[in-house]
Amino acid sequence: MKTVLKTLFASALVLALFASCSSNPKVTRVDASTQTDLSGLWNDTDVRIVCDSLIKTCLDSPRVTAEIARRGRLPTILVGSFKNDSDEHIDTSIISSTMEVAIFNSGKADFVAGGNTRNEVRAERQDQQGNASENTAAALSNETGADFLLTGAVKTIIDRAGGTSTRTYFVTAELTNIETNARMWMDQNSEIKKVIQTPKSKL
Repeated sequence: MKTVLKTLFASALVLALFASCSSNPKVTRVDASTQTDLSGLWNDTDVRIVCDSLIKTCLDSPRVTAEIARRGRLPTILVGSFKNDSDEHIDTSIISSTMEVAIFNSGKADFVAGGNTRNEVRAERQDQQGNASENTAAALSNETGADFLLTGAVKTIIDRAGGTSTRTYFVTAELTNIETNARMWMDQNSEIKKVIQTPKSKL
């Protein structure tokens, strides 16, 4: 009996040891809106706060409303670049695509494809000229010209003393009239400010 108990105890001990030494990461699913600040760097919560603010001011802009009324149709927007002028890696395409989707779904503007998507469409259209039937090939030189260009940038100001630092993010977005260079709308969000305490062992 004692031998059996010793065997069971040893087996349990080995299993516990393997479990504690497992190289598999522990994964916990959380709600997408949960605020998670692990490193103090730019994260999904920051994107949500900044985009919600910029989208609201854009859609509520009297200039945007007046422009729609003046043209008698929805303005057409081309999404340009959102530059990352901060000191950290930030995928600014998430900001521009989030704003594009929200503004498009508001029904207040139309968008035309730009960047790589536009290049792919143009290549496909050109390819159709020699490979698709005459009745189904897309016509050349029939693109919709954009009225406005949406651009922006992310910048940071860092202040540091000892093991404490602050990071403040300044995110700007602007709509520029492609024909006249006039600004139809622009705004800046600087709500994101973080105080980061770094342990002495990592200084």
